[in-house]
Amino acid sequence: MTGRLDSFFEITARGSTLVQEIRGGLTTFFTMAYIVVLNPLIIGTVADGEGSFLGGGSEPNLAMIAAATALVAGLLSIMMGVWARFPLAMAAGLGLNAFVAYGIASRSGMTWPEAMGFVVIEGVVILILVMTNFRKAVFAAVPTFLKQAIAVGIGLFLAFIGLYDAGIVRTGAGTPTQFGDGGYISTWPMVVFVVGLFTAIVLMVKKVRGALLISIAAATVLAIILEATMSLGSSEDNPDGWALVVPALPDSAVSLPDFSLIGQVDLFGGFTSLPVLTALLLVFSLLIADFFDTMGTMTAVGAEAGLNDKEGNPPRSQQILLVDSVGAAAGGFGSVSSNTSYIESAAGVGDGARTGLASVVTGIAFLLSTFLTPLYALVPFEAATPVLVVVGFLMVSQVAGIDWKDYRIAIPAFLTFILMPFGYSISVGIGVGFISYVVLQIASGGARKVHPLMWGAAAAFVLYFALGPITTLVG
Repeated sequence: MTGRLDSFFEITARGSTLVQEIRGGLTTFFTMAYIVVLNPLIIGTVADGEGSFLGGGSEPNLAMIAAATALVAGLLSIMMGVWARFPLAMAAGLGLNAFVAYGIASRSGMTWPEAMGFVVIEGVVILILVMTNFRKAVFAAVPTFLKQAIAVGIGLFLAFIGLYDAGIVRTGAGTPTQFGDGGYISTWPMVVFVVGLFTAIVLMVKKVRGALLISIAAATVLAIILEATMSLGSSEDNPDGWALVVPALPDSAVSLPDFSLIGQVDLFGGFTSLPVLTALLLVFSLLIADFFDTMGTMTAVGAEAGLNDKEGNPPRSQQILLVDSVGAAAGGFGSVSSNTSYIESAAGVGDGARTGLASVVTGIAFLLSTFLTPLYALVPFEAATPVLVVVGFLMVSQVAGIDWKDYRIAIPAFLTFILMPFGYSISVGIGVGFISYVVLQIASGGARKVHPLMWGAAAAFVLYFALGPITTLVG
């Protein structure tokens, strides 16, 4: 059995072991399991255009959304592992879910099933683009330095997410952001983050295997002890409390999941609730965000794992894009928003994962978690997010491969990686990088060097950035 696993997933060939893959898969799960809590809070607390919440009730049903979120994420992560054999896990996409909630479902006249219908349509379109090899061709047309810049930008984005979600970086008093509370580590949850961060750093420096997973476990134990002794509670009730998940031991570890949300989709109803052009622009905006986010993610994860070829392309990239495309439609059908590849997979790679077996482990953990919803309270943001900062550091190291003396390369690269954290969007960074690259090539007489697909991608991003004014004009 072990031999078959090794042969199928190429574990030994990629310099890994069965233990490393299991450990890496669990690390990825723990760093992205927050989506099972966060996705319901984003899409489950917004009423649609008719005043109903997701699932059709007059009150939010977060448990039902959490179960469906975990189910879809688990199935897709296993599919990624088995079909693409790449250490990339999937779940409901952050940013995409907010757009579905606030940009589509809450529109006048729209219903949640109609909004999820848009997500399914977007997934089908992007699947067709993959099956015709168009999506892969666009990816291959992107210059290597831009792929490196994308990896750097995602590293910075990950670090910022980790710091912000843990409250270490927060909205400032008179400044956009600030460190801690007025420049101080002033709360116990902040202390948990610091302990987790330095535990991970020290263990990595000492080359301890499983350093990231150990740091998550150690910080979580500390968080549970602090909550049990001090009753800090949520930051909504207490500014010194936990950011999202209160690490309290549950009364029961197991509960039966409610999957009734699956299939609550109205595929074409949105085209009658909104003007056809407006509906098409909304589908297009979802498509653009989904199309390029995964390209950046799989490049960054492949680079971190040392799996990319000399052009920066990961192995079995066509299969990766195919599974990711299925994820968009599957997320819509499951009524949990478009599912996409997660950059948090880099945490598992940082802990040794090199093959699709790690994604299978992550997927199984998600499926088991549908029965263990009370246990989501065990891992607060402050215990999991230090890993994102560490992985961000590892990914930023690729900045050394960019030629900073050639401004035609350096400026697009710079804009790509600074706008991801500053704009809080991977797609924004990629889009501005693509556009600036094409503009500078034209200005310097190098227009012929630009691949035709890069021209098309840059033009698509120009339209994407202008969607707001265009949508306003068409009503």
